[in-house]
Amino acid sequence: MGKDKLKRFAAIKTFANVFEPVMGESFAPKGNWRTSVFKNDNPIILELGCGKGEYAVGMGRHFPNKNFIGVDLKGNRIYIGAKEALQTNLTNVAFLRTRIDFILDYFTEGEVDEIWLTFSDPQPQKARKRLSSPIFTARYKKILTPGGIIHMKTDSDVLFDYTLEQIEEHGHKMLECYPDLYANLPADLDAQTKEIFHIKTYYEEFFSKRGHVIKYCKFRLAE
Repeated sequence: MGKDKLKRFAAIKTFANVFEPVMGESFAPKGNWRTSVFKNDNPIILELGCGKGEYAVGMGRHFPNKNFIGVDLKGNRIYIGAKEALQTNLTNVAFLRTRIDFILDYFTEGEVDEIWLTFSDPQPQKARKRLSSPIFTARYKKILTPGGIIHMKTDSDVLFDYTLEQIEEHGHKMLECYPDLYANLPADLDAQTKEIFHIKTYYEEFFSKRGHVIKYCKFRLAE
């Protein structure tokens, strides 16, 4: 392991906005994210598989009256977003270092208002591991408030088409769908929403430069 990674792993242990739960031990913020971490009663939005946290930080900047939590296992990536949030005093942004498979261990029923899936691994050979598969959406349903929303942004045709199939098959409600996001954005879209769509993760920048089409959908899970 490189020295830079080791330094970042050590650094995030000192960051007040990074949480690294230990398997098998109780996790104090569960059920108490608003009161003990954010010190407010504002909505909570998760960015799952957040990488460097570009969306969590970007949206935290645009929406000071909402709370954002980036979730990822790779601490050397979380370090980048967490450090930026600290340096710019974004007290409404936090990070949770864990596997998404264990998300139910860290949030209680109805504690989350929205979920963003930003450039998730399309898992071409293992559909059940896709973050929009029934295994994962069943978990999301437990922690989302009634009527909670899921956003997906991806360059993968495989993942996007699969997600649309899952929405139809399981009776989820499609709210917005843009197979070519930047070509299809409505002219009357408000300026703030346009800015959010143009927040780009490292992977979006990488894929866009190679001519990949960016896709987006927004849906609500079936009751």
